[in-house]
Amino acid sequence: MIGYLVRRVGGAVLVLAGLSLLLYGLFYLAPSDPAILTCGKGCTPDRLAEVRHAMGVDQPVATQYAHFLHGLVAGRDYPAGAATRHCPAPCLGYSFETDQPVTQLLLDRLPVSASLALGAEVLALTAGIGAGVLSGLRRYRWLDRIVNGLVLAGFAVPVFLVGLLLLLLFCVQLQWLPFPSYVPLTTDPLAWAQNLLLPWVALAVIQTAAYARLTRAGIQETLAEDHIRTARAYGLPERRIIWRRALRGALLPLVTLTAIDLAAIMTSAVLTETMFGLPGVGQLLVGAVNQIDLPVVVGVTLLAGLLIVAANTVADLLYRAVDPRVELR
Repeated sequence: MIGYLVRRVGGAVLVLAGLSLLLYGLFYLAPSDPAILTCGKGCTPDRLAEVRHAMGVDQPVATQYAHFLHGLVAGRDYPAGAATRHCPAPCLGYSFETDQPVTQLLLDRLPVSASLALGAEVLALTAGIGAGVLSGLRRYRWLDRIVNGLVLAGFAVPVFLVGLLLLLLFCVQLQWLPFPSYVPLTTDPLAWAQNLLLPWVALAVIQTAAYARLTRAGIQETLAEDHIRTARAYGLPERRIIWRRALRGALLPLVTLTAIDLAAIMTSAVLTETMFGLPGVGQLLVGAVNQIDLPVVVGVTLLAGLLIVAANTVADLLYRAVDPRVELR
């Protein structure tokens, strides 16, 4: 187990380094100059040179990248007029647009995205696994056809349409819920859940459809295996066979899909965050791309890569917990 984790951590470091290097290369090949955007209209050449020096973009790309890597490990000093300011490790730099530390920007936005992702995943897993089990046990019957129809509808309906319908119905017509605005969980748990309920539902629709479809296929495949027939021949209760044996085997593909979905939602739920006005990481990324805010783009991308690598590692460990026959290599 320790050797496996060491290999995974080493691989994660290489993946994140490759991502950051690729981003630096792509953004510095772009024709736009972030210093010009930051300096604004009427910027003199002398002032533009000062801005470029303060932003650190007046140095060669290789030098900037080396300073970036050094800042992640040991922190970094930035010029601030006649003085300097220290950015402690892990330093992702300062935003070109707001001049705030990128690490702090991510920490401020991460609770919003984490709340959105976790709630949506809980709803999607609960509804998706339940629907998939019912559909798998009633193959080709009326319940199976109804679930399949709902699954296809879930795949076909876009998130923004579901979100718009939910807002019109529950916030405008019925007025059962307030228009969403993020409230920290530690401030008011009830208001936190009320404001995130509609975004959870909107985001969980497509995921529920995917989980239901995958669970249905897994249940049907597992029920056809020899060990299930053997368990029935020994007279084990059908409920125990389904929940202790069939469902356990069907959950293996769901583990990986859930881990990847959870990591992806936390950094890329742009439509949902925009529609419901949630200041999450997705909105931060869109604004940074529009403003060519390289430090923020690199920071969000590295966060996404870190979450996905960590999610895959956790999924592999859960594989072993669900099925002891799985070997970690």
